[in-house]
Amino acid sequence: MSLPTIKRVLLKLSGEVLMGNQQFGIDPEFVAELAKEVKAAKETGLEVCLVIGGGNIFRGMAGAAKGMDRAQADYMGMLATVMNALAMQNALEQLGVQTRVQSAIEMDKVCEPVIRRRAERHLEKGRVVIFAAGVGAPYFTTDSGAALRAAEMKCDALLKGTSVDGVYDSDPKHNPDAVRFETVTYDRVLADNLKVMDASAVALCRDNKIPIVVFSIREKGNLARVLAGEGVQTIVQSS
Repeated sequence: MSLPTIKRVLLKLSGEVLMGNQQFGIDPEFVAELAKEVKAAKETGLEVCLVIGGGNIFRGMAGAAKGMDRAQADYMGMLATVMNALAMQNALEQLGVQTRVQSAIEMDKVCEPVIRRRAERHLEKGRVVIFAAGVGAPYFTTDSGAALRAAEMKCDALLKGTSVDGVYDSDPKHNPDAVRFETVTYDRVLADNLKVMDASAVALCRDNKIPIVVFSIREKGNLARVLAGEGVQTIVQSS
């Protein structure tokens, strides 16, 4: 089962991807390579928006697990996503790609607030829009933020670029016999807790009929292959 024709797409990247081969933080060289992939996707005629996690800098749930107030920790995680968004904006603009960062937490010295109509106008003008700071509230992951922005922007698909090449029936890092799905339904993901994205994000995509494509962003050129209907991936959609 393949994807429908895609005109506008939201690419969700985990913050850990920006680390490259480092243990922490942002690897400028790897971010530059990711920017080249985004530019290549845009040059096919796509309208592209991005959401980037903050786990390479600070993860709210991890902070809460160590005794921090959950809301405070989540706000710190949101600020980490803004740093990642600015790093990606810089890399894209060095390649000549006009980019705007919109943050759900207002900080007008460095980026715009999230304004849906303005974001749509940016996309129509050929700019890449990076949405930062999740949904602007604690207790929601950047997965939920990505699903929300994909729905708001009426995206044709949500692409989740991770370090894993799809959705498996169990964790392939711990089970060498794990089986990868070519396609799987939203309901199966939720019922079996398959860890594609958090449940609220999957349900939001299901309710708005936005297919989720899970693929490895670490493999060079993979974004273009996935958009062309090739490459290794898992598509989450209705049956």
